[in-house]
Order: sequence, then C-alpha cells, then structure tokens
Amino acid sequence: MVSVQRAEYRRQRTDFCFLFSVICLLFLPAGCRFYEASEPMPRYSYLSPYKDLTAIGRVAIVELDNDSAYPKISADVTEALFLALQKKQLFGLTMVHQDDSAWRSLEIEPDTVYTLEQLFLIRDVLKCDALLVGTVTQYEPYPHMTVGLRLRLLDLSGGQLLWAVEQVWDSADKTMQRTIKKYYQSQMFSGEESLREQMTIISPLKFIGFIAYGVAETLQPK
Repeated sequence: MVSVQRAEYRRQRTDFCFLFSVICLLFLPAGCRFYEASEPMPRYSYLSPYKDLTAIGRVAIVELDNDSAYPKISADVTEALFLALQKKQLFGLTMVHQDDSAWRSLEIEPDTVYTLEQLFLIRDVLKCDALLVGTVTQYEPYPHMTVGLRLRLLDLSGGQLLWAVEQVWDSADKTMQRTIKKYYQSQMFSGEESLREQMTIISPLKFIGFIAYGVAETLQPK
C-alpha cells in the first residue's frame, strides 16, 4: 500500500512539473517571461494574464517543503519570501508553518494535485483566497551557495495557477555575480556597493533575501 501511495505521489509531482512546462510554452507571450541577466529575477516565471493579483484579497504562504539536507533552510527561505512579498503590497499575507494545527488538519501531501473539495476546504480553514506553496529543491552552503526553489500560487476558488517559479541559483555562477553587481550599482548605497556584493555572495541570509526580492518582482507584469 505504501509503495502504491509513493508511486502515485511521484506521478502527481511529475505531472505538475510537466504541466508547468506546458503552460510556459502555451502562454509564453503573455505569461512566461524572460529577463536580462542584469535584473535580480528568475530567468523565467509564469504569471497568469487572466487575473489581477491585486484583486485576490489574502494569500496564505505555507512554509516550504524541504528536499535539502538542511532542515532550517526552508523556514529561512519562507521568511525571506514573506518579507519580500509584503513589500510588494499586492495582497494580504498569512504565514502558515508546517506544524500549524490548522494546516496539519488538512493532511495535504507536498506538491499534491488538489481536488476542488480540498481547495474549498483550504480556503475555509485558512481564511484565504489563494495558496502559495512550494519546495526548497536544493540548498548547499559549501563550497559555494546554491539554492533551488519551486513555487506556485493557486486560486482557491477553482484551482487556477496564478503564478509559478522554478529555478536554481548558484552564487559561483558568473552571470549571477554580474546580476548582483549591477543591482547594487543601480542603488544608492554611498560607495558600499562592493561590500554589499560580497556579503550577498557569502552570507546565506543575504543571498536568500536577494533571491526572494527577485522572485517577488515577477509577480507584476513588466
């Protein structure tokens, strides 16, 4: 029985990844966007062209699942995302930790494909209009920081995918380093750009915060 459940979970997870890729291909002109390396954003993301995110109301951001060997990293990334999304002021936010009794009562597996009944139940239990879920797919602090994320925002009124991001960021990547450098050069930091660049590359919290900022930027059309 357990092996059957695990096989079904893997199938659902594969179906989601495949669906995300198909959506990006179908909606590339309006939904999936590519950015220049100078922008602190994922190389691609999906943003639904059919719904204004400012009309959502309230989003529950669930503490990310964690596929890495570092248990604490999911909480750190979730907190950074929460703060970055708050600054965008697109919608209200509610933080839901993995050990939250309300969330645990729903008994929902990571990366699940939600039924309409589950969506309506989540909306009623968490008192929200949309759900932001995801996974830290990778985290390595040594020999250089690497962070992988898979995120999706779902409309709880019908399960529509409103937004999605999936990417791996590597602090040793030259393009990433140029992105960080150009970002700080464009800000007003009174000659401290070099120090801030180095701190972003070597400090896990700074690096994660920079990633979260870039991820949040993809929630608005450019």
